[in-house]
Amino acid sequence: MEGRERDLDSNLVALPPDGGIGMHTGPDLDVLVHVLSGSGQLSTEEGIINLHPGALLWLPRRSRRQFTAGPEGLQYLTVHQRRQALALEPAVPQGS
Repeated sequence: MEGRERDLDSNLVALPPDGGIGMHTGPDLDVLVHVLSGSGQLSTEEGIINLHPGALLWLPRRSRRQFTAGPEGLQYLTVHQRRQALALEPAVPQGS
């Protein structure tokens, strides 16, 4: 189906042991999170959720969140509505 646009995107996120993603406000779309391996914690406005393989979570649009991996790291898949891609433009040479 060439030329047909998709409606969903996904990301595979791999955090190293004891690594993390600091507290931030998520995008303006809902996100589904499926933990694939490892362990960790998800901190939200509602509290702390322990993460383990098989966990399936819904993060509402623009919710605050922070991911912290456990001692064996953390891998999870996110699924969300497709966002408009950022347009990259060539750099303008200095002095032009």
